[in-house]
Amino acid sequence: MKVILLKDVKNIGKQGEVKEVASGYAHNFLFKKGFAEEANAKNLAKLEAQKEKAKEEAASELKEAQELKKELDGSEVEIAMKSGDDGRLFGSVSSKQVIEAYKAQKNVTLDRRKLDMPEPFRSLGYHKVSIKLHPEVTAQLKVHVVEQ
Repeated sequence: MKVILLKDVKNIGKQGEVKEVASGYAHNFLFKKGFAEEANAKNLAKLEAQKEKAKEEAASELKEAQELKKELDGSEVEIAMKSGDDGRLFGSVSSKQVIEAYKAQKNVTLDRRKLDMPEPFRSLGYHKVSIKLHPEVTAQLKVHVVEQ
């Protein structure tokens, strides 16, 4: 019997897939637990509509990420910190501080977890930070750490 999986089922398949299973397994387990529904014409059409909608949403997310990348590339954030004579900071600049400074200066909120900052900045000067906006889109942001 062909079924459309509504949820991921171990050893069977992932959500949205059409699979062939034993009719007893489908009736006694998959349908009762709400893991699947019968693959008839009506349900297959509904599945195709859901896949089309998901495709459109993914395309719009990609477009938004590309527009934000254009804005971020080449932009610069300035952060003032106290430092010693040799240019080393008293403390460090974290990803949270970079996000807060960008929001204060540009009025755009970014997700801190998307910043690729292996370690905090501990010196004055220019630093580059990669921001992963989308699996296919990565932007570069310049951070200028100046003396307070």
